[in-house]
Parts: sequence; structure tokens; C-alpha cells
Amino acid sequence: MVASAAVRLFGMWASPAVRRVEWALKLKGIEYEYIEEDLSNKSSSLLEFNPINKQVPVLVHNGNPIVESLVILEYIDETWKDNPILPVDPLERSKARFWATFVDVKCREESRKAFFMEGEEKEKAIENLQVQLKALDEELEGKKFFSGDHIGYTDLAVGWMAFWLGVGEEAAGFKANYDLKFPNFSRWMKDFLAEPVIKDNLPPREKTVEFFRSFKQLGSCTKVNQK
Repeated sequence: MVASAAVRLFGMWASPAVRRVEWALKLKGIEYEYIEEDLSNKSSSLLEFNPINKQVPVLVHNGNPIVESLVILEYIDETWKDNPILPVDPLERSKARFWATFVDVKCREESRKAFFMEGEEKEKAIENLQVQLKALDEELEGKKFFSGDHIGYTDLAVGWMAFWLGVGEEAAGFKANYDLKFPNFSRWMKDFLAEPVIKDNLPPREKTVEFFRSFKQLGSCTKVNQK
């Protein structure tokens, strides 16, 4: 593991945004301390380090907090140069950032609607999500991962869909049918989840399904999959 000065990660076990940061730290071989947060009773440290949105993940490096998971990924990559996760080429970097934003904004919003809504609103959200999955499927044509032969920034950004999309389907009773309609994306999901650094750093599936099932039943406005 890479020696690192006082790296701490404030997280919550079921949060995909927290897991994406953990995956990056693991890929880089960075040692860190993980602090589990109770989001119903947030610690004074979390509120001190993230007073604006008071959410996880928060990475603290040498006493300095970095918030928002995609921002954290870039900070990690720029601070620890070994095993880069972002492309070197500026054009490829811009593409990686585009797809990360596309998934975090568009796919996440339609997934949220499919999870919480019912009736026509749910069906419309599923239709919109399938349009977005088609775009991802086309981007993966001829590639194992979004970044090529190895997991990179875009894969980490999209990675929540490989696990939490299926969790959401089971917890909320909807189907995006990606396994039938989008073969490249479906294959990517399997390949991504098979990577040891990912597979070994996922929450227990059944526990996660039950958590999100309860989350839906409560109708809470609290977001677990923070940015």
C-alpha cells in the first residue's frame, strides 16, 4: 500500500458514492481510515468537515476536507500519481468527465424516479432510463471497460449502476431490462463486478436490498446515493 499522510474517509455503508471513492483508494493502493456515519445522527466531525451539504462521502487528507465523490476521485488521481484513473490525453479526459456527469445527473435521476414513483411516472422513468442505457451500451461497443482494458474514472463513476441498479429493481419492483436490450452494458456490469477490487468492496446484497426497501417504504427525502 502507498504511504499516505492522515487519509480519512467519512462514509455510510450503503452509499454508492462512498463506495466509488473506496474503489479509487483501493485501486491506488492508498491506506486510509474509514469512519462510518449514522446519517440520522451525524457526527460533529462530519458537520465540521462538510458544513454545506452535511453529507458523505468526505475525504480528509492532511486535515483538509474534499467533498463530492467525483471531485474526490479527481483529487485522488492528481495527488497520488501511480495507477492513474483518468486518461492523460485532454480529449479523452473530457470524454470521461462527460460520461461521469451524464450518469450522475441523468441516469441517477431517472433511476430515482423509477425507484420512488408509481404508475405512469414510473413507466416513463424506466423508458427514459433505457434511452440512457442505450447510449452507455453504444459507448461500450468493442471495449471491456469504458476506459479500455482496465477500470478507470468513467467505470468508477458508472460503477454504482452495476450493483445498485439491480438492488433498486429488487427493492422497488421495476425492471430496466438491460440484460436483454443492452448486451454491451450487461457484459460490462458482470466484468466490473468480477474485478477483485470491486467484488471485495461491495456491501452485502441482501442487507442492501432490505435497507433500500425500508428506505422506499419510509418515503424519506434523505438521499443515500449522494454526489
